[in-house]
Amino acid sequence: MEWIDNIIFIVILAFASFLFAKNAGKIRRNILLGRDINRSDRKGERWSLMSKVALGQSKMVAKPIAGFFHILIYVGFVLINIEVLEILIDGIFGTHRIFSSYLGGIYTVAIHFFEILALGVIVACVVFLARRVLLKIKRFHSPEMQGWATRDAKNILYIELVLMFALLMMNAVESNFETNAVGPFVISGLIAPMFSGFEQTSLHLLERSFWWFHILGILAFLNYLPFSKHFHIFLSFPNVWYANLDEKGRFSNMTSITEEVKKMLDPNADPYADPDPNAPDPERFGAKDVMDLNWVQLMNAYSCTECGRCTSECPANQTGKKLSPRKIMMDTRDRLDEVGKIIDKEGSFNDDGRSLLDTFISREELWACTTCNACVEACPIGIDPLSIIMEMRRYLVMEESAAPQELNLMMANVENNAAPWQFAQADRLNWAEEA
Repeated sequence: MEWIDNIIFIVILAFASFLFAKNAGKIRRNILLGRDINRSDRKGERWSLMSKVALGQSKMVAKPIAGFFHILIYVGFVLINIEVLEILIDGIFGTHRIFSSYLGGIYTVAIHFFEILALGVIVACVVFLARRVLLKIKRFHSPEMQGWATRDAKNILYIELVLMFALLMMNAVESNFETNAVGPFVISGLIAPMFSGFEQTSLHLLERSFWWFHILGILAFLNYLPFSKHFHIFLSFPNVWYANLDEKGRFSNMTSITEEVKKMLDPNADPYADPDPNAPDPERFGAKDVMDLNWVQLMNAYSCTECGRCTSECPANQTGKKLSPRKIMMDTRDRLDEVGKIIDKEGSFNDDGRSLLDTFISREELWACTTCNACVEACPIGIDPLSIIMEMRRYLVMEESAAPQELNLMMANVENNAAPWQFAQADRLNWAEEA
């Protein structure tokens, strides 16, 4: 009747996969609510950047200690998944350590290495928990990190600890099998003596218990990810690939405005011509809500790891201003989730009287930004909070004429005097006469 276990495993695996695909599909739908943008140019540069930043974790080591332990978890996660693949195959077909019969000694060496990585992941998780709970590093305790954000970060570390312990305990128990042909291993072998006095029946039952606990924990973790900041596990690679490759100080222009300016500068254009009746309605200037942002910006929001490096580098935040680039990304994601839930419930989005601007992000935050690009440079995976800030500023200026008084005065001076200063062009050289 061993086939019953296989059927139960297949049913659980299918259900977990379906549930993950469903929730991941909702995130994809939410991202595609954004405006279209073409980021398929310069493919060679994009592949190179993704290989260096996402695969090579090059920007993580800007903070060496955190970078080292993050890379340890990253490498452990990637390579230990090979053993997870074996567990999945064993669960479906009723085999046991199927790779060992094909790889021989290589398999034993690989498991030794995986166990060392598992121990490294445990150490890294303990260090990260200590940084949050004992050392209380400032960027992990900002106002936006209260509540779910902090619980989520700890949950992930606890889950990874439990999964790694379950893996080592499973191997430790199996090391005591009379028919065991692959152990003991380098780390679990140290734990194995704990079970040396157990009967074989009890050992097999205990090994199966750890096996089921480990794989069910992985499937549960998989379905936790769409509700967690750690969905960046899947989005960090495409997020880096679609990053903005233009110079950091270059801002985007709206096509509709550019065309209007060209007409104004064209001596042959008729300023009194009637507008084209077939022309589409002009799009909103800037962004008031998440649907006004482009899909890359929305993907940025779901890719944010909430590490806070952007906020810790922000000069406005350092001087006590309300702005936190991390909060900008978290607010964008929260609003996007809110819009997605309305679509789930009603079939389409109907105005709920809320928006990203004012409901989630205040105008004070937007105008505190110095546009220095420090947040963009600091992000380990190329997220661009500044682009969202600038789109929302554009809305305030061009849709509501709600710029601060100082900015309105400067723009009026540029319009009237062709310079930001309140002096007529004819008076610009008066200072020389006085000298």
